[in-house]
Amino acid sequence: MESLPATDALLLTKIAQRDQSALSTLYDRYAKIIHAIAFKSLHSVEESEEVVLDVFSQVWRISDRYDAQKGRVDTWLFTLARSRILDRLRKLQRTTPSTTFSMDATQIESKADDIDLFQEAFLAERRALIITAMNKLPHEQRVVIELAYYQGFTQSQIARKIGIPLGTVKTRIRLGLSKLKSILANEQDL
Repeated sequence: MESLPATDALLLTKIAQRDQSALSTLYDRYAKIIHAIAFKSLHSVEESEEVVLDVFSQVWRISDRYDAQKGRVDTWLFTLARSRILDRLRKLQRTTPSTTFSMDATQIESKADDIDLFQEAFLAERRALIITAMNKLPHEQRVVIELAYYQGFTQSQIARKIGIPLGTVKTRIRLGLSKLKSILANEQDL
């Protein structure tokens, strides 16, 4: 008889006890969706992979701080991811303007020669997959996810911006992320 999969909360309890297999299981459940969300904002496979690594390394360090009374594990993970994505966006915004203005024509040409066509194809495919998955979400859920994860609004700001209760925003984000996770998991299995 096959055993039932561990709940996310139980996995976090085991991670807090330094169970690496629990971390691996949680990673397998959420890494793809966190990567997809990060990629939509960062447009970089490397940066998105860094976000995933940052999130799960943070989970390893602070799993004992998770409080089931305050929210679900997936919500907690997506909050950690959102924070890491915003950190990376801020970092990129600080570094990009200074390097952009200092480039001369020879630097631009050498960069063009280094373009990896396979990487570009991978990015285009990944981008299309994410856009397709986001378009499959109900409009109400897609809007709040885009405002939260791609424009950096807090849940309270979203509630004020679109004129709905904060609890409705939280529910739409949770349901939307759950559906997005499911859609992307099904797409990856094809």
